[in-house]
Amino acid sequence: MADKTNTSQGAPGADSPAAIRNVVLVGPSGAGKTTLVEALLVASGVLTRAGTVVDGTTVCDCEDAEIRQQRSVGLALAPLLHNGIKVNLIDTPGYADFVGELRAGLRAADCALFVIPANEGVDEPTKALWQECDQVGMPRAVVITKLDHARANYENALSAAQNAFGDKVLPLYFPAGQGVIGLLSQTHYEYADGKRSTHPPDASYAELIEQHRGSLIEGIIEESEDESLMERYLGGEEIDQDVLIEDLERAVARGSFFPAIPVCSGTGVGTLELLEIATSGFPSPLEHPLPEVFTPHGVSKGKLTCDPDGPLLAEVVKTTSDPYVGRVSLVRVFSGTIRPDTTVHVSGHFTSFFGEGNSHADHDEDERIGTLSFPLGKQQRPASAVVAGDLCAIGRLTRAETGDTLSDKSDPLVLKPWTMPEPLLPIAVQARAKTDEDKLSGGLQRLAAEDPTLRIEQNPETHQIVLWCMGEAHSDVVLDALANRYGVSVDTVELRVPLRETFGGKAKGHGRHVKQSGGHGQYAVCDIEVEPLPQGTDFEFVDKVVGGAVPRQFIPSVEKGVRAQMEKGVGAGYPVVGIKVTLLDGKAHSVDSSDMAFQMAGALALREAANATKINLLEPVDLVSVLVPDDLVGAVMSDLSGRRGRLLGTDKVGDDRTLVKAEVPQAEITRYAIDLRSLSHGAASFTRSFARYEPMPDSAAAKVKG
Repeated sequence: MADKTNTSQGAPGADSPAAIRNVVLVGPSGAGKTTLVEALLVASGVLTRAGTVVDGTTVCDCEDAEIRQQRSVGLALAPLLHNGIKVNLIDTPGYADFVGELRAGLRAADCALFVIPANEGVDEPTKALWQECDQVGMPRAVVITKLDHARANYENALSAAQNAFGDKVLPLYFPAGQGVIGLLSQTHYEYADGKRSTHPPDASYAELIEQHRGSLIEGIIEESEDESLMERYLGGEEIDQDVLIEDLERAVARGSFFPAIPVCSGTGVGTLELLEIATSGFPSPLEHPLPEVFTPHGVSKGKLTCDPDGPLLAEVVKTTSDPYVGRVSLVRVFSGTIRPDTTVHVSGHFTSFFGEGNSHADHDEDERIGTLSFPLGKQQRPASAVVAGDLCAIGRLTRAETGDTLSDKSDPLVLKPWTMPEPLLPIAVQARAKTDEDKLSGGLQRLAAEDPTLRIEQNPETHQIVLWCMGEAHSDVVLDALANRYGVSVDTVELRVPLRETFGGKAKGHGRHVKQSGGHGQYAVCDIEVEPLPQGTDFEFVDKVVGGAVPRQFIPSVEKGVRAQMEKGVGAGYPVVGIKVTLLDGKAHSVDSSDMAFQMAGALALREAANATKINLLEPVDLVSVLVPDDLVGAVMSDLSGRRGRLLGTDKVGDDRTLVKAEVPQAEITRYAIDLRSLSHGAASFTRSFARYEPMPDSAAAKVKG
């Protein structure tokens, strides 16, 4: 990247939060977000020429996996300077598997650009994300890209955005020739050879300008705090352009009006107009409320403000590890000022907020700030200080993980982490060679520190390492990082579902463990009866021995032996549950009987009883809740039924969504994250939770038993 960078720009810093804009780019995969960042960097003079995704030369897609796959898989920061304002562009992946990176970008930003390609519509995940931003009042603008695509249709794309996002999405400009026409200024901005010129629009555009300009002015006036403005406008008064622009900027900043801007990244058309909206219309960090703040003991700290002189409060929004550079933390500073070589407190409290089901142990420790820099892709440009509201990279924070809080060591604080989606695609892996086994654990720990959407499970029953991922693309990136970044070769193996065994009927078993080979012998005999218990009951042991046939001190030994055999299984090797074992009789020897002998006899008795009756396999069943658009309810219900699911009912959610509930065997939904996305084109989501164990059908059980 060095050959493209205009180093005279230096590392853009900011003296105050008022001179900063943190802007996240969101939108579907392939919308052109990364290419748009390149065009904006060229327009602001940071780059002398734009890179391309195809060539792997863009600033933001600088990781090896991104270059190989030609798509973004992680968020990236690209700062620029425009009209004295520092704009931190945060590029996020559009593919659904990397929604964790998207949410980190939303946390780091104060406003969002929704990037919509002119040759396509608006997909369901993008609509859902808009609603999410709407709930928290995040300011937004719509950028319509790919104007030079063969199938580009700006009017259709604008109409699709208005249908998806509401009638407060109104164009400030529309494309005209090699430029755009400003509807408020009624000026034609033309681009040629990377430079912009202005002149009055051609008369042929008069009708189009009049049509769009009227709607725009009415939309701005509706959002104005001056209630007399609409009356004056309807009365025929020409509203001053400066008044309209001021009202527009206020409406955009408070998240009630959403300007649409056409941009062609290839020619640079619209880039300067977009930068002007970002710097003048979007709010600074001073206007964005801070996340909830607590002490490490969970006591609410009240509201802090974005003050460079206030207490230090920062958050790690992304962590990367490099075998040569070490760990680098991308940090959003919410309060205070960070300086190199100072000691900060690092707090990680995922368990406090999200429970035990995550791969991040809680921790509190002091660490020294290493190198402090402003990243531009892979470049790290040294920074002497970073004020509240800005983003920076910190090197060599050895324990800090994504989502951790940095604060003053004398006054530790904890930010409530942003909500992460639950990874629902399990991938079982094993080290390819003995030499990889030792490195595998370390590599997975580093990946878990980087990626909160990756959950690592060491399943104690199946003895498998299971990576819970967001989807196939996410798992591919994880495995790619293990192989290429950490030098660990792994193979994916078939996921084993933790089954159970139980007795199909009542049976008796005789356990005789007698050995005499010189010296102290072993002698224990016991007779048991085994019967199945009602579903949901685990195990009962009843002593009905009379006359001291089995001495009192050895009765617990029999139970211990039975329990040990239950753990090992009696049929297909799965743990036995749901049985009642009654000890009826037995024999002992005054010298040779022992605790171990009766344990062995108990185990033998249970195995003999198993041979005398049918052993049923039990499978885990999950409660699955699928949130789906109304028009796909039938398809989803049919699909769940085909997975041996038991439909429990539906609930209406909002105007056009339905929650479908069903109980489905775990074995049937190991790949449901992929299948549901394909079935619904990304419009549906689901959650799952363990319900209980149920008998497995004979046909399915026969396959397991081989």
